[in-house]
Amino acid sequence: FLPFLAEAPDPRSFTRDALTLGLLQEASLGVNPFKFGLIASTDTHLGTPGAVAEDQHPGHGGAGAPASEELPVGLPDDVEFNPGGLAAIWAEENSRDALYAALHRREVYGTSGPRIPVRFFGGWDLPDDLCESGSLVETGYARGVPMGGDLPTAQADVFAPPAFAVSALRDPGSARRPGTALQRIQIVKGWVEKGATRERVYDVAGDPANGADVDLATCEPRGPGAESLCSVWRDPDFDPGERAFYYARVLENPSCRWSTWICNANAVRCDGASGPAEGFEACCDPAVPRTLQERAWTSPIWYTPGGAGP
Repeated sequence: FLPFLAEAPDPRSFTRDALTLGLLQEASLGVNPFKFGLIASTDTHLGTPGAVAEDQHPGHGGAGAPASEELPVGLPDDVEFNPGGLAAIWAEENSRDALYAALHRREVYGTSGPRIPVRFFGGWDLPDDLCESGSLVETGYARGVPMGGDLPTAQADVFAPPAFAVSALRDPGSARRPGTALQRIQIVKGWVEKGATRERVYDVAGDPANGADVDLATCEPRGPGAESLCSVWRDPDFDPGERAFYYARVLENPSCRWSTWICNANAVRCDGASGPAEGFEACCDPAVPRTLQERAWTSPIWYTPGGAGP
């Protein structure tokens, strides 16, 4: 719970909670009502889909600070809000039929704003050297299933856990607004164990302690990071008798939050006796994060014991 929020978020507001609940209900109903893909989008009242840059955030216009004939004083949005995200679709071509087919099979993912290309495959015999092979995508489709799919239970080996191949590239950005280097890739697992839901996050590539940070005065990123990350990971805790899902999460190095960009642009000082100017109080609130880690998250891949996977 972040202390600057008005109230603690309800666990039911989180996708991961719904995904694990779906596993639990499948055990009793025979069907998973929450078997959905994951995307992201903006939630703006300005008619500007895709306006996701932290250093260009104009506010949501109605969702946060209300729009009027004059620009709002201070920060243009409620400080707990964020600019929004992007939906990504893996389709054979940029056509209506191909895009809707990809949406239907859940071969989609979301980002918090950056354009991070992510591939995620699961299977029973994906080779350990797949990242070095130069054929990750071809092999992933031929010998596994992509994000949004079901592990083929007919091929399950009770003595070998499933393998998951995940690859991500840094958002190349532009000369004016370069992308941020990648820090790590995680795989999030949810499962049902003895009638109770469980979850665990595994770091599978990169380094969460790489030392990267941000110069808060200039918002210049500092420290090492990766142009690309790739891993083939096998679940060390796999139980063939337990329902489970897996999805990948890619994190960038830290970068400035939208509120920090605006506070800096307005030269807000937090060491004066009178405090910050009206509307900029959040700039000096230690509970408000100055940085964030932009990210991408894929649709899950599901495992159902004896299920109807392909």
